[in-house]
Amino acid sequence: MTEKLTLAELNDALLGLGGWTRADGRDAIEKTFKFADFNAAFAFMTKVAAKADAMDHHPEWFNVYATVKVTLATHDAGGVTGLDIELARYMDETAS
Repeated sequence: MTEKLTLAELNDALLGLGGWTRADGRDAIEKTFKFADFNAAFAFMTKVAAKADAMDHHPEWFNVYATVKVTLATHDAGGVTGLDIELARYMDETAS
């Protein structure tokens, strides 16, 4: 099992992630991605889904038209782990 990040580790990781914040009321990180249209948002989700499946680490997300809201946490660890940071970085790279 992957270990949950300490608060200091999480804060350090967030400094290197653009636009990711700690989720209110739970040990998770979140970000809202906005795209030009539904096709761009869906293409992003498709690419991320393949990576997430390969990692066996799946995001919580919500899509409406060109907006994708993502929440990441490792449920088995009870909070944010290195897997979440890795997937967040991949999402940022994929969205740009």
